[in-house]
Amino acid sequence: MPANTHHVRLLRDLANLLEAQPGPTDDPFTPHPDTEAIIKTRHTSRGQLNYAVPEALQLQRRIRRYNADNGTPHGDIVALALDSWLRAKGYPPDLNHPNGDTQ
Repeated sequence: MPANTHHVRLLRDLANLLEAQPGPTDDPFTPHPDTEAIIKTRHTSRGQLNYAVPEALQLQRRIRRYNADNGTPHGDIVALALDSWLRAKGYPPDLNHPNGDTQ
């Protein structure tokens, strides 16, 4: 009979990792706790995103309006929105990599 202890250990480790994940919330747009911690960190290094987006979506106007209503900085609004969408699509950040940038 083959020794399955290695596979059992891997499955237990995977189960532990899954249990450590935050549970779903009632609001699908609730930021991930890791993302909130990074956003709230005062000295987080930042990079510029420059992408052409359809003007008909009025994203700049809507971001400015949200900022005025809630006081959330423009860059944080974009970071929170993109992070939530990419995580939902199965692309979480690699937070173990320096600066979270794997390119």
